[in-house]
Amino acid sequence: MVVGGGPAGIFAIETLRDLAPADEITLISDEPAYSRMVLPYLMAGEISEEHVFTGKDRYFERLKVKTLIQRVDRVEPRGKTLTLADASTVPFDTLLIATGSSPLRADIPGASGPGVSNLWTLADARAILSRVKGKKAKVVFAGAGFIGFIVLNALAKTGCELQVVEVEPQILPRMLDRRSAELASKWLEKKGVACHVGVRATEIADRGGRKVVTLSDGRSLTCDLVVIAVGVRPNLDLVKDSGIRTNHGILVDDHLRTNIPDVYAAGDVAEGIDLSTGTPAVHAIQPTAVEHGRVAGANMAGRAVAYAGSLGMNILDVVTLQTASFGLWGGDGKETTVVENASRPIYRKLVWDGDRIAGAIFLGPAVDVALLNDLGMVKGLIQTRTRLGAWKAHLQKNPMDIRRPYVASKVAVKLLEQTLLDAETGERRYRFADARPESQPTSAHTIFVSTKPSG
Repeated sequence: MVVGGGPAGIFAIETLRDLAPADEITLISDEPAYSRMVLPYLMAGEISEEHVFTGKDRYFERLKVKTLIQRVDRVEPRGKTLTLADASTVPFDTLLIATGSSPLRADIPGASGPGVSNLWTLADARAILSRVKGKKAKVVFAGAGFIGFIVLNALAKTGCELQVVEVEPQILPRMLDRRSAELASKWLEKKGVACHVGVRATEIADRGGRKVVTLSDGRSLTCDLVVIAVGVRPNLDLVKDSGIRTNHGILVDDHLRTNIPDVYAAGDVAEGIDLSTGTPAVHAIQPTAVEHGRVAGANMAGRAVAYAGSLGMNILDVVTLQTASFGLWGGDGKETTVVENASRPIYRKLVWDGDRIAGAIFLGPAVDVALLNDLGMVKGLIQTRTRLGAWKAHLQKNPMDIRRPYVASKVAVKLLEQTLLDAETGERRYRFADARPESQPTSAHTIFVSTKPSG
């Protein structure tokens, strides 16, 4: 039994079906299977609504998975039953709880009703589109975290006039340090996005058919839409008084097992090992959900698969400025190497643990960050805990040259050996309209993949 149709649940189902072809699998979810992460692309007009879904009836039929669109109200692990919203009960032998997370409610008078929204569900996306479509709408964001900026980036593409309100003294406080956040704020100002930091929204009111957001410093912002993005919390209500141990999330071991036999948890709702610290943490990010789902599915199928832990990371497009942070990016008194060019802007910070990279922050145009694959290489260095030896001194002098230390340290080989399930990762079995991927390589493709010198 799998509860939750997000990435953790879906990847657990596909893994279960691969490893246990005869097992009976049931998915219970209060929504159809779709990807929250692509909702901004829907809002920006880059995809149709049909592309949001990650599983349709034919897909589940091929996998021989029974589906039930219903909310689970309570888990009773001792009796191995689930109580649904309609008061009916469903038995299970083995259970995965992958119920994800929900947006935190803002403690702001007026933070509900028409014109105030989160972007968390497909219904939220539809409501926002109906409010801003066809006009240059003014939008105020209450909260300047990762989720808020995903929405902001989408609405920037539609021509909306945007403002951000953040109680912390900087934007993206759980992703960027103070200096990189300052550079990002200046970039946004050049793009016409105003950032109000160190203040809070104290009231949201209606006036003349529009919204008025009052700030703690006495100013007010008039807009057509307010987006609330003050954080998320794991969906734990269904395990209340169940005996399943929780902290911030459902506590799991390195096999994604809870303290109750035959009950597992994965994704945003699970609190598992942080790869960087070795202590429990909730990483409410897509990569962790996918890895959790695959590991949990393998263990539910009878394999003994241990998980080394998830890496805290965020990668975000801030209105065409690429930003990313990995691992222990804050530094917290550790040795750091920083390079900065405020005029471009470029910011790169490496956090050291001896001769290992323990964390990193990247900020800059795509040609300086993403297209060089530096993000992936630093992520690999952190994940493999690779000792760089003499290459540390090289990186301290040349922090923009990640490639040579990465290749010399044979990190790619180490990563290839670090498979989750001792097997290659296969393609997802669901594709929109059963379409197959098409590739039309250009001349640049040949340069990068050919084993022969050009000419």
